[in-house]
Amino acid sequence: GIPEEFAYTQLHEDWDQCEIFMNNAIKRVPAFEDAEIISLTTVPESFTPDTAYMLGEAPGVKNFFVAAGMNSVGITSAGGAGHALAQWIVQGYPEEDLSSVDIRRFYPWQANHRYLYNRTTEAVGNLYDDHWPYKQPKTSRNVRCTPFHDRLAARGACFGVVAGWERANWFAPEGVKAEYEYAWGRQNWFDYSAAEHMAIRENVGVYDLSSMANFLLQGRDAMSALQKICANDVDVPVGKVVYTQMLNERGGIEADITVTRLAPDKYFIVSPGACGPRDFDRIQRHLADDAHAILTDVTSAYTMLAVMGPRSRDLLANLTDTDLSNEAFPFATGREIDVADARPLAVRMSFVGELGWELYIPTEFSVNVFDALMEAGEQFNLKLVGLHALDSLRLEKGYKHWGADITPDDTPFEAGLGFCVKMDKKDFIGRAALAERLKSKAERKLVIFTLEDSEPLICHGEPIYRNGELIGENTHGSFSHVLNAAIGMCYLKNPGGITDEWITSGAYEINIEGKMYPIKIHLEPHYDPKSERVQM
Repeated sequence: GIPEEFAYTQLHEDWDQCEIFMNNAIKRVPAFEDAEIISLTTVPESFTPDTAYMLGEAPGVKNFFVAAGMNSVGITSAGGAGHALAQWIVQGYPEEDLSSVDIRRFYPWQANHRYLYNRTTEAVGNLYDDHWPYKQPKTSRNVRCTPFHDRLAARGACFGVVAGWERANWFAPEGVKAEYEYAWGRQNWFDYSAAEHMAIRENVGVYDLSSMANFLLQGRDAMSALQKICANDVDVPVGKVVYTQMLNERGGIEADITVTRLAPDKYFIVSPGACGPRDFDRIQRHLADDAHAILTDVTSAYTMLAVMGPRSRDLLANLTDTDLSNEAFPFATGREIDVADARPLAVRMSFVGELGWELYIPTEFSVNVFDALMEAGEQFNLKLVGLHALDSLRLEKGYKHWGADITPDDTPFEAGLGFCVKMDKKDFIGRAALAERLKSKAERKLVIFTLEDSEPLICHGEPIYRNGELIGENTHGSFSHVLNAAIGMCYLKNPGGITDEWITSGAYEINIEGKMYPIKIHLEPHYDPKSERVQM
């Protein structure tokens, strides 16, 4: 066994165990039979909660670099990890997407010893188990719960976990157990999620996304600081919401955020929950030492309920006296409004491609607003919606998800996000690289595709072929319940220049579990391509 106080020390040599490996080594390299063993090192391996190692500059500490938690692949990864870290140290940033191993994917609370013990023990075992789609960990659950958790559970929520947050992924109808039954094809929640999906498309739905990370940037230099960090123009009127990316020096997408100007010197920033530490650290590191701009993580101060669908305006009108008309409250606007007995920040944005508002509610008022929504929603047949439906809705609309469809290796122009880049701004991080790329023909483009066969499902990473030749892979997949087909995205590349004519002239297939299926490429979202529904 391992002593309780064991740390950075060796265990006794196990020559019997070593003999097994030596005999196999001799079969492959006969010279080993005559080699002398000088020493045998026997130590336990270090594992992380997600079985990926930790690499990069520690958040909040400049020039302190980490390469640790190698998960039994330290020697295997040494060359690549060492090379990447050396680049990072010398030039201040890595040359490729290292987000899956970036130390900033962990929150500070994840250093909790009980969490580490329980989750890591399970994670090591899962390495050798079936990696089912949507598989959820069993340990260290209910660590971070929103105020709505018990209310959602009572209404049939089946929870998944991201960054410790318990999130309702789907809702079981009465009489059905809210529990995953894992499978490689359609899982037990598929039809329930489809109903949630269509509720937002055709009526109105509410989902809890309090797991989003929220920051405040305040001070007289807040605007100028964000102008340098963001590709889009954030020098906008108070109450305006800006969708933008933060880029690296190569023009790649480091973060995908919304920025709401609350006052001339105050911005409310929202980023994906899994990216919270990373995005906070990136903004903090790019604030000048003498800048009067203070960044504060206010995630715990707010919850977020999204009210989405063509009848969302009608529902909210029963709870507020604010004029929600398109003229009075246009798309990409944020302001405090009265809802029930609270005053949440209502942001008219959408990640599902429908009319709706995101309500950022001061935490202590959360259940007040939730209960009022549920009561008022009865006459509208309001449906609670899980995050599996959110995923299928956003893919159907062609919205991108950071870490899957957009990464530090992809530029906004390649990803169809050029409308978020204001090249006429004087300067912002990544501008020079983008300007250089614009001098030559584009070679890559992110496109949407659907399967022609409605039966197969896709997850991510499935190979995609053009005219029989491998050309890319699925960045992320779900199911379009409007089109009745699996849907995903992929980057197409043509060294001679990527054009719509070249894209549409090819015949495309996807490999799913060893079988080829025809796919149709869409140059723009098949669902509401002109985004008219979000601006109803």
